[in-house]
Amino acid sequence: MPIKADLDAIDWKILRELQRDGRMTNVELSRRVGISAPPCLRRVKRLEETGIIRGYRALLNAPALGMDVVAFCLIGLHHQADAELKAFAERTRSWPIVRDAWMVSGESDFLLHCVTRDLATFQTFVIEELTSTPNVDTVRTALTIRQVKDEGLVEINALNQTQ
Repeated sequence: MPIKADLDAIDWKILRELQRDGRMTNVELSRRVGISAPPCLRRVKRLEETGIIRGYRALLNAPALGMDVVAFCLIGLHHQADAELKAFAERTRSWPIVRDAWMVSGESDFLLHCVTRDLATFQTFVIEELTSTPNVDTVRTALTIRQVKDEGLVEINALNQTQ
């Protein structure tokens, strides 16, 4: 599948560095990618304006904040009409426990990534919210044991090699 953006080697370096550390200054970024600060800033702005860079955020240590339970929920709906899928997707936005939600193919319709303080809170969410949501047919849950990898969402080297 071709890349949907016109990116050169410097752009790829910028994306790689910002995905590693989105908090660095433009001067530091320009040093790391080998260009001066003004053109580096122009490139970053262009990447932001074209939607290649969607935003910046702090990555928080959930256990340090008392959020010790991470779980995934696979949700199957009774009906998969477009309106039903959109209604469930919209509903996920109102659940603070749900940190990421994906519409998926296969046996399930949605995959929810949930983070909460304790098992009782998660269980209450599953029983009182998920299973009672209109059109929900099945809810399968998986509690995590430990995270074994935590990388950025996009593997830059693989994309850049296709150029």
